[in-house]
Amino acid sequence: MSDEHKQPSTISDIAQLSGVSNRTVSRVINRSSKVGEATREKVQRVIDAQSYRPNARARGLAGGRSYLLGLIYDNPDALFIDEAQRGVLNVCRELGYELVIHPCGETDELCSEVVGSVKRSKLDGVIVLPPLSEDHNLFGALAQEKVPYVRLASVALDTSDRVVVSNERSAVAEMAEYLVGLGHRRIGYITGPAGRRSTRERLEGFSDALERLGCAVREEMIVQGAYSFESGIECARQLLAQPEPPTAIFASNDDMAAGVIQTATEMGLSVPRDLSVAGFDDSALATRIRPALTTIRRPVRAMARLAAGKLIAAIEDRTHDARLGVFLDPELIIRASTRAIDPAARMTEGGARVPS
Repeated sequence: MSDEHKQPSTISDIAQLSGVSNRTVSRVINRSSKVGEATREKVQRVIDAQSYRPNARARGLAGGRSYLLGLIYDNPDALFIDEAQRGVLNVCRELGYELVIHPCGETDELCSEVVGSVKRSKLDGVIVLPPLSEDHNLFGALAQEKVPYVRLASVALDTSDRVVVSNERSAVAEMAEYLVGLGHRRIGYITGPAGRRSTRERLEGFSDALERLGCAVREEMIVQGAYSFESGIECARQLLAQPEPPTAIFASNDDMAAGVIQTATEMGLSVPRDLSVAGFDDSALATRIRPALTTIRRPVRAMARLAAGKLIAAIEDRTHDARLGVFLDPELIIRASTRAIDPAARMTEGGARVPS
């Protein structure tokens, strides 16, 4: 490769090709307001043409920042963590940041542990995943230390520049409408762990929709799970052992729904002929089990990308950009684990028919 085609590897190379000083290139990289728009565009064209990636350490020394973001979680769902991590990394690569992963346990010293880790790692800001994102004490501590943060949640727990929300109430309402539309009247529901906001949002959204559709919410049809495969097995046993078992079960995550399918199969039931089963998340598991799972696709990767963009905008004092975009809508994904029940079973106890 000749020298004239050699890719520039330093900020000086970019400066020479752009006809500006090193300091001007540095200001363009760091999005400084001290650079005119025409100059910014000229330098950026050279950066893009040469596929130049600034050294994060050098940028940090020049801009007083580390260009490190933290991803903090205490969620045991590896598939959820992977999706979130990929979403954040997409933005980090594009904007020249690096990502530090920080798993946490549920401890009495959680706030000091997280704040201490942020300081030791010299993080510019953090993205916090649920259910840790529901801990208001943690965010009070971060705000007190002036640490920029964005949290992923199932409800708007913070100001628009500090939260990305998945519209889970509307999503589970759509699932309720879908199952009722298939003729199901006895619908079992498996909740998540007590105390989590996502558990409350999904249960209330589903129950409210059933009531709106004229389906009484039966207390015996609601059992508490733990967002785990094993709890899905146990909850399915409770529901299917009832004198009048459900014709459909909606588990509030895919792991529990997979447990329901296993239990139904072990009991000699065919899914979906004898029992329709649905989940929530659309994790990789949903298409790996048989039958493939009807579920709600939570846009985890898109949420994480949006959160990373908001956080970087806040770090770089682009307040308007940080406030853009808060809510993302999950999507109902229909697969083979659900079907309409036999028309003869559509009659309710009072003789009214369930809407088709």
